[in-house]
Amino acid sequence: MSNTLKMAALGLALGVVASGPALAQEPYKIGISAGLTGYAATVDRAWRDGVELAVAAVNAKGGVAGRKLEVIVEDNRSEPQEAVTVYRKMLTSDKVNIFISGCVSAGNFAAAGLVVRAQVPMVLCSILPQQPDQVKWAYTTLPPAGFEVTKRLEYLKEKTDVKKIGVLHDPTPYANLQKAAAEKSAADYGIEVVGVEQYKQDDADLSVQIAKMKAAGAKAILKIGLGGTTLTAAKNIKQLGGDLLMLTSLEDIAVFKPVAEVLGDKFLFVASPSQVYEGLPAGPLKSEIGKFLEPWKAKFQDRDPNWASRGWDGVMLTVAAIEKAKSIEGPAVRDALETLSGFQGTTGVYDMSATVHQGLTKNPFFIATISDGKVKVVQ
Repeated sequence: MSNTLKMAALGLALGVVASGPALAQEPYKIGISAGLTGYAATVDRAWRDGVELAVAAVNAKGGVAGRKLEVIVEDNRSEPQEAVTVYRKMLTSDKVNIFISGCVSAGNFAAAGLVVRAQVPMVLCSILPQQPDQVKWAYTTLPPAGFEVTKRLEYLKEKTDVKKIGVLHDPTPYANLQKAAAEKSAADYGIEVVGVEQYKQDDADLSVQIAKMKAAGAKAILKIGLGGTTLTAAKNIKQLGGDLLMLTSLEDIAVFKPVAEVLGDKFLFVASPSQVYEGLPAGPLKSEIGKFLEPWKAKFQDRDPNWASRGWDGVMLTVAAIEKAKSIEGPAVRDALETLSGFQGTTGVYDMSATVHQGLTKNPFFIATISDGKVKVVQ
């Protein structure tokens, strides 16, 4: 009998698997439901790339709990129905251990019931589901929606004479939260909301909505929502004339650059720390962003880092939870995520608890504009 056969026979007799690769731990699987096509494509592709970059960094150091991380990505086409399909596939076929999914809130909501029944945690780019039993299993790297609104209202109060505004929003859950925050908070800043108009993500013209708000006396528009409609709104404002300001939500800088070319200094936007990295003071936040930006810029050069940095945070929060739990089991990781406090991320400090799964509790945002193709902080 050859030596190889003898060793195999001995392994079987001792109940030992002789194959080298089989001795390795199974990978810890991260599932991503992302809108790689559709209205959320710009931000969700960046989120995916940030997750994959973080996974590469963790794996380069040996992984976590003796396991390498593996990413499984499915395109939900920015549609809730598709999200349910891809979540089910990743749960049943791929056997993922956790979801670090993208920014399509409605899709994450629609699939949350499946995830809860499977006892698989979620760390999301989007807002949290609405049902308490679903919130229990979900965490997010997204700051509260009201932070984007209050930062814009602060700017209008402190830096302009604007007293009347319009709110232009898409129908997504996150946009509706921002809309409600604007309606509730504007008066606290001495500002009146004179018009609220909704649009669809595929609308090719928003001039009717904008004209209504302008006729009602609005001197600024809070535009809430992702995608190409921001440029559409800018062109319509320019066509209608006047000096309307447009202040928009978080978005990829690539979307904003042509908008700035249309509106110039009449265009302002909410910016995250990673988008204004060079202007940040030295400290833990800038240091953490730097850890992410080094590999990000090496691979993607000057591409907008905001959404990717949140994906990076999602992986690092997960790794910290696994290390704290000393387990990869879903319930144990879920419980550990809930105890992460004082965790320095690329957007701010995460303070999770049993009642707080949206861990960024301090407003991290800035108001910025684009001048000569460069992002400039104005507040």
